[in-house]
This record gives sequence, C-alpha cells and structure tokens, in this order.
Amino acid sequence: MATMRLDKFLADCGCGTRAEVKKELRKKTVSVNGKTVSDGGEKIDPDKDCILWQGRELCYSKYQYIMLYKPSGCVTAVTDRRHKTVMDLLPGSIHKNMAPAGRLDLDTEGLLLITDDGELVHSLLAPGKHVEKTYFARIQGRVTKKEVQLFARGVDIGDRDPARPARLEILEEGPESRILLTITEGRFHQVKRMFQATGMEVLYLKRISMGSLKLDESLGPGGYRFLTDEEVESLKKKENIC
Repeated sequence: MATMRLDKFLADCGCGTRAEVKKELRKKTVSVNGKTVSDGGEKIDPDKDCILWQGRELCYSKYQYIMLYKPSGCVTAVTDRRHKTVMDLLPGSIHKNMAPAGRLDLDTEGLLLITDDGELVHSLLAPGKHVEKTYFARIQGRVTKKEVQLFARGVDIGDRDPARPARLEILEEGPESRILLTITEGRFHQVKRMFQATGMEVLYLKRISMGSLKLDESLGPGGYRFLTDEEVESLKKKENIC
C-alpha cells in the first residue's frame, strides 16, 4: 500500500473524524514505530509502520466491522423518528457510511453486525445463501419433540411457502421452555410466528450467532467492539467472499 497521511489513516480506522483525530494527536497519545507523533500530516505506510492509538495497535482496513449487542427497545435502523436506533449506540465518529446487516425486532436482543462492507452484507442476507442464525428464547408453553420434528420439516407461518426447515434444541422443557433455534431465513417476525403456529408465545428472544460470528459474552446490552481480523476472515470465507 502507498503511503498516506496519519490523520487519514486514523480516521479510516474509526478513531474519529479528522478534527477529532487532530485533537487526540495534540494529546500525544499516538505513536509511529515507537515515536510519539502529533502532526496528522506525517506520512506513514500502513503495511510497514506500527501505529499505536492510545496504546492500541491499529491495522488498516478498507471497511469497518462492528459487533453490537443490540438491547431491547431500540430499532435496527440508521435513523428513526420515534425510537433510539442501534446507530445511536455508537460514537458518531465511527459509523460514517455504516449500516446494520439485517434486522432484529424492537424487543429482540443480541448479535448485530454493523459494517460498510456492502458485499458481505449482501452475502449474509441473500436468500440463496441460507446463512444460519441461532437464537436463544424463552417460550410460554411446553416445547417437546413434536415441535422439534415439526420445525425440522418446515412449519407453516402463513406465508405462501412454509418456513424452511429449522433446527430446534430444547434446553429446558416446562410450562415455560428454554430453547435454541437455528434458522436460515430472515422473514418478518419469523421466530415468533413459528412458535405462534404451534400455539405458543415467545417471551424473550436473543440472537447469539450469525454465520460463523458469535456474540461476545463479555459484551452487555448496548456494548460493542470491532471484529478481529480472524472473525472477518472467517465470516468472509464461510460466505465465499474474497
């Protein structure tokens, strides 16, 4: 990669806007190859130089990838007039041109990928890809092997076509059951409608994985972090993106 300005590199890495980056540089918290740098115009080579931002080493990436633990009560959208959005949970400096990959209902919690990599988003959401999404849920009603077999065949949820076969695992059976459900579609209110079709109600729903990406258990509702290089590579490899 050719050399580039330090402030542009920092902004591209999600450290802030150019103005915010320049303020941080003046605090002398940025170093290049062990030397503190306060001039945003200094030229660096992202492939060769070691850049530390507040003690954290940065790696240049064309795109940004953020794992967010979506809390209940906020909408999966970039903007909304009535509710707080998932983008409101992120500093404005790091989500320019970024958007959620798919949607979670207002009252659904859990894993949400936010990125500006449109190609990856398309592959994750394309119907023909059948990307697996796993949810933990508490169900009002006794979930039994009958439902496991029904979901494995494909349950009628009122659409033209039944839901695709899904993998249902019972964690706890009782008047209020706890389950894991893995689906390969993303229809409107799909998980809720699948259980409604069996006369049951979803009391709590949380997405815990999408493709190869698993929700970081150290994150609380509203928490977020950037994906590691390994997570991005695994996600792209699984979805056949180079």
